[in-house]
Amino acid sequence: MSRKVACTGIKPTGSPHLGNYFGMYKPAIELAKDYDTRYFIADYHALNTIKDPEKMRELSYEVAATWLACGLDPEKSIIYKQSAVPYTFELHTILMAFASKGLMNRAHAYKAVVQANKENGRDPDDGVNVGLFTYPILMAADILQFDSDVVPVGKDQVQHLEMTVDIAQSINYNYKAELLTIPEALVRKETGLITGLDGRKMSKSYNNTIPLFLPKKKLRKTIMKIVTNSQTIDEPKNPDTCNVFALYKLFATEEQQEDLRKRYLAGGLGWGHAKQELFEVMDAYLSPMREKYDALMEDKTYLEKILKEGAEKANEIVEKKLAYLRAALGVR
Repeated sequence: MSRKVACTGIKPTGSPHLGNYFGMYKPAIELAKDYDTRYFIADYHALNTIKDPEKMRELSYEVAATWLACGLDPEKSIIYKQSAVPYTFELHTILMAFASKGLMNRAHAYKAVVQANKENGRDPDDGVNVGLFTYPILMAADILQFDSDVVPVGKDQVQHLEMTVDIAQSINYNYKAELLTIPEALVRKETGLITGLDGRKMSKSYNNTIPLFLPKKKLRKTIMKIVTNSQTIDEPKNPDTCNVFALYKLFATEEQQEDLRKRYLAGGLGWGHAKQELFEVMDAYLSPMREKYDALMEDKTYLEKILKEGAEKANEIVEKKLAYLRAALGVR
C-alpha cells in the first residue's frame, strides 16, 4: 500500500530563522519517516515582494541549503524550486475558475495590507498586486497537484489551507468525482508560536527574528538583545512569562529546563545569565547544522543538481495529474 503524501513550501524572502525551523523545517523533515514528501522553494510566491533577481537567487539557495542542513534526504524527499514546475501554473489557472473573489477577500494576508492602508489613510488596495490577492490559489495549486494528504503549516497558514479545501471541494462537487484529494493541516502543537526578540511571534515582518545559522559571536550578540522586564538580579522571576525561557525550552533537555526553572524562582539569576544559558544550549544544538549549511552555501553546483533532480521528479508526477484533470474538465 502506497504511503500518504505530505507537501509544503517556504518562501525565499529572508534568511531562515528559528521560527521557520521549529514551525516548518523540523516537523516537515520528521514527516518523511512516514510520508512521501514534496517540499518546494516558493520563489513565485516570493516574487510578490522580492523584485531583485540576485537577492531571489541567493535566498533560494539559502532555503535549499537549510532543508539539507536540517536533515532532509533528497533521495527520500522531493525538493525543488516552484518555478521549475510549469504545470503548477496551469493548475493555478484551472483553480481560479472555481475560486470566488469573496473567498480571496477574506484571506488574512490581503486583509492585513488593506487594514494597514486604511489606518494610514491610503487607498485600501495601495501596494496590493494581484499575486498577493490570489496567493491562496497558487498555494492551493502547490498542494493539490500532488494529491497531498497532509500539509505541515504554521497557525497563520491554516486559513489558506482551508481555502485550498474549499476550492478542491468545489471542483469535486461540480464534476461529481473525487478529482482532487482533500488535504488536512498538520500544525505542530508542541511548539506553537515561536517567540521573537521582542516577545511577539518571531516573524520577518516584525524584524524580531534570530537567524538560524548566525556565526557563534553574532548569535550570542543577538540573544543578548532579547527583551526582558526590569526585575533586578535578586528578584525571583517567572519562567512561564519569560521570552528567554520560552526559547530555552526548545533546545534544553527536561533536566536542564527544570534546573533553570528553579534558579528563576529562587532569585539571584540576572537576565544576562539567563541569556547566556540560552546561548550555550542553542549554540550546541545549532553548530552541527551551521557547519553543514556553510559548506553547502559554498557548493552552489551541488545545490543546483539537487534542485534539478527534484524538479524532474515533481514534473513527472504533476504532468500525469494535469493530463487526468484536463480530460475530466473537457479542456483537452
